[in-house]
Amino acid sequence: MRPKLYLISLGCSKNLVDSEVMLGKLAHYELTQECAQADVIIVNTCGFIASAKQESVQVLLEAIKARKEGALVVASGCLSQRYKEELQAELPEIDIFTGVGDYDRIDELIKAKQSAFSTGVFLAGAHNARTITGSKVHAYVKLSEGCNQQCSFCAIPSFKGRLQSKGIAQILEEVENLAKQGFSDISFIAQDSSSYLRDQGVKNGLIELIKAIDAQQILESARIFYLYPSTTTLELIDTIAHSPIFMNYFDMPIQHISNAMLKTMRRNSNTQAHLKLLEHMKSVPESFLRTTLLLGHPGESEEDIAILQEFLKGFSFDRINLFAFSPEENTRAYSMPALPENVVNQRLDTINACVQQQVQDSMQRLLHQPIEVIVEGLSEDGLFLKARDKRWGLEVDGEILINESELDNVQPGHYRAICHTYQEGVLVGKIIA
Repeated sequence: MRPKLYLISLGCSKNLVDSEVMLGKLAHYELTQECAQADVIIVNTCGFIASAKQESVQVLLEAIKARKEGALVVASGCLSQRYKEELQAELPEIDIFTGVGDYDRIDELIKAKQSAFSTGVFLAGAHNARTITGSKVHAYVKLSEGCNQQCSFCAIPSFKGRLQSKGIAQILEEVENLAKQGFSDISFIAQDSSSYLRDQGVKNGLIELIKAIDAQQILESARIFYLYPSTTTLELIDTIAHSPIFMNYFDMPIQHISNAMLKTMRRNSNTQAHLKLLEHMKSVPESFLRTTLLLGHPGESEEDIAILQEFLKGFSFDRINLFAFSPEENTRAYSMPALPENVVNQRLDTINACVQQQVQDSMQRLLHQPIEVIVEGLSEDGLFLKARDKRWGLEVDGEILINESELDNVQPGHYRAICHTYQEGVLVGKIIA
């Protein structure tokens, strides 16, 4: 009888790739959805902000409580790396601790019942077997690990280190391997994708990669997450716009639009530069714009919020993630005077009203016109097919429920559809080709 494995991946899609590498190394295990049935329980933790850290600790405690006699509990990932001494002291019930450098050794660590924290980070490549989860069509590919930016609020460089990019040839091989397995839609991810290859002295590395993927001609669609404003150029935007494979998907976390806040946040950019990039993205036909806003950073004034609110009245995004400032150790903002919690919450509510309206408007624009979609499979209730706009990222940008089709036996893949209804935040449509 095969031993059973329960793995939960917390946090971002970059964490998910590392979890999929661990699943690949442990392919001889039978996966179970029941923690209490597992012989090995792995929690791949997130240590980005306070809420993510709290969730990671809570899931670890639940795993300890639920495990059967003799089962191993493993804490891996960012939280484990960032607080390795504290966690090992406070949670002695956990059998194995490992950080961000040993995902490809997880089988060895489990066999030896040994903790390990290698220096440096692990960066999956074509030679690393992965068990892709969540889709038969879509997969993530990491461009790099670490970050050279010095944002005042972000602790990632303190435990992920400086930028380390994979080579273009290595990424092309990885994409080819995924395509051979049937994955035709790829999302490229990193902490700072637009700085790809700058650690190797290449200024336009992402442009070169896009052109190489286009020349490869084996994917049906792709998109890039996490463009950084100061390393995103008009040329990069145009390269994406002219690509036959990459979607006109522009995910650029601006964090704020007030000059004063951009300076305080150490974003190495300004309002004028932001607007120039955003307007250029907006001018691209069928563009899809996603961003992230951080509210309540120390030093943020009512005037800064008014500037942001006025900006959002005149410029629309398709999706916006809102975050409240979280004071993180080893960051410049950690020791700065914090704003009152009620003030931050009020600002979140104010800006969220703008955000929700923009998302609704974006969804409504897709009604009653043919669009390219990717069908992922059945919806959770099994009554519909679950799909997404071809431009959208998996799970993060929404879903389309297909309740009609002019085609028989629709399988996961690329189709054309018409959305006829938008209700309760979900589009409903029909496959036409």
